[in-house]
Amino acid sequence: MSQKIGLLFAGQGAQVVGMGRDLAENFPRARELFERANEILGRELTDVMWNGPLAELTKTSNCQPALFVHGLACLAVVREFEFPIAAAAGLSLGELTAHASAETFSFESGLKLVQRRGELMEEACNATTGGMAAMIGADENTARNLAAAADVDLANINSPGQIVLSGERAKIDMALGLAKEYGIRRALPLNVAGAYHSRLMQIADEKFGQALTEVEIQTPRFPVFSNVTGAEVKTLPAIRETLQDQVTSTVRWVDCMEGMLALGCDLFLELGPGAVLAGLLQRTRQGVEAISVADVASAQVAAERIRRVQPSAS
Repeated sequence: MSQKIGLLFAGQGAQVVGMGRDLAENFPRARELFERANEILGRELTDVMWNGPLAELTKTSNCQPALFVHGLACLAVVREFEFPIAAAAGLSLGELTAHASAETFSFESGLKLVQRRGELMEEACNATTGGMAAMIGADENTARNLAAAADVDLANINSPGQIVLSGERAKIDMALGLAKEYGIRRALPLNVAGAYHSRLMQIADEKFGQALTEVEIQTPRFPVFSNVTGAEVKTLPAIRETLQDQVTSTVRWVDCMEGMLALGCDLFLELGPGAVLAGLLQRTRQGVEAISVADVASAQVAAERIRRVQPSAS
């Protein structure tokens, strides 16, 4: 009996130097995407991806398009075996990759959107002094109360017991100092360039909204879940609205995972560097199968697994 396969796309922070190089060297479909990306952007994105340095790759204006292209290259490789996709979601930046995988917009349009998003968010980071902190062992209500006390925002609800706060750096420091008073087991500052998914990104939000109006979009070929609502986004106005709002809004990742599970997804492919999303999924629903695909070796593992559950694939 065929399993329902869900796609998960990595967000900013997953990037590593060398990402995608071996895919390009071994799979023509992947190599074509990387070459097209360089042409579309008018610069050698792959040079930064494959040669670094890491500080350059980590710049928002570089890592967001890099992760977008890498995620779609991973998908192109595993799609050498045809299989039905039940749904897709992506963490933050990864939501745009999920939409591109569902052909909501073209690869070229999506890459230009991601490039613009990265530039705008980098500008917002440079114009503000922001930070983020992870609250381990906190429930949503407790984290919201702490955020209100410190005057910061709830950035990510990543998994049960893992919530991220975002805001002005001094106020994040205040939240870190108050965490124990709120019964939070561990509070950790994050090494990030700014206050993503907070009010400090408002300027980027507004300008990105304008960029979204200039892109031709269509109804996704399969369900795509919104970070903002945690639910499938269905109409074209809602797609534009949620992609814009996502820049400043809370990423409701737990709700996205629960929504995909409710659709019957029981085999997940994490497409991008690392295995963060697979780990978050396991914390949301223990025992759910997730395969992380980032390079040739992991793509081969995924392809073999898909071949077993999709005997008619060719």
